[in-house]
Amino acid sequence: MTTPLPTHTDDRGTPVLIVELKQDSPVVVLDRPLLEALDATLAGLSLDGVAGVVLASASEKVFVAGADLKAVRDLSDADLHAYLEFGASVFARLHEMPVWTAAAINGAALGGGLELAMHCDGLIGAPGAKPYPVGLPEAGLSICPGWGGTNLLPGRINPGIAIEKTAAGTPLPYPEAADAGLFDLIAQDASGLRQLAADWIRGQGPAPTRDGAPHNWIGRDANPVREALEAVSPALGDTGPAKAVADAVGVGLKQGWQAALQCERDHLVRLRHEDAGKAAIEAFFSRGK
Repeated sequence: MTTPLPTHTDDRGTPVLIVELKQDSPVVVLDRPLLEALDATLAGLSLDGVAGVVLASASEKVFVAGADLKAVRDLSDADLHAYLEFGASVFARLHEMPVWTAAAINGAALGGGLELAMHCDGLIGAPGAKPYPVGLPEAGLSICPGWGGTNLLPGRINPGIAIEKTAAGTPLPYPEAADAGLFDLIAQDASGLRQLAADWIRGQGPAPTRDGAPHNWIGRDANPVREALEAVSPALGDTGPAKAVADAVGVGLKQGWQAALQCERDHLVRLRHEDAGKAAIEAFFSRGK
């Protein structure tokens, strides 16, 4: 039986629920058990009289360090597709809620961790003891995002920069991410982060209107993204991941949110079989030995 994640209530005004991403580890990683726990927790929330939901991390070191790369390496094609689809359905609970949602980012938010956060309506950040990375590093492993990152990050910061960084697999240090406007609000330090996220939710006014896609994605304001994609494409390089990122952005612009998710999944499953992908993933695990 799946154990729900810890949930608290900020009751300084209209109640805001705070869901904690927690594992038996100082670093939170998006693996299947955590996804299942998050799914059960979000499905079981009672939202009557609630202003919104804050997604926070129990880790003092990271928000979420990334997705489970072992699943990307080891699952069959069919099982990896199913795993990615399940994760997308869990993330969708955040952008389909009838109340506002916010992610309280206190540390590294990488890959699937940042994608999870970006499915929330608001991103609330706080500086760490030292600058931490925020971004989509998958292309650095010769693969690509699989949970909508290609279509989410350009909806939150300068789209040209977002596409270039994603195609290169280069995260932003926290100060650069803050300067780029990634966060809707910034706390002075992590101690006030959750409260600020709850206050942001209370300040959003009437309940949001939902349409099946995240609050901030490239389909909300397509023209600047379309222009940015055309401008930066010649400089993205000829690698498989760069092409996959550009393709997923283009698909999102032309065919919509669900088509973009499918495009990412198809590219990710394909790229992890190519020589560059296999070598980069094995090198990643070798570094940890």
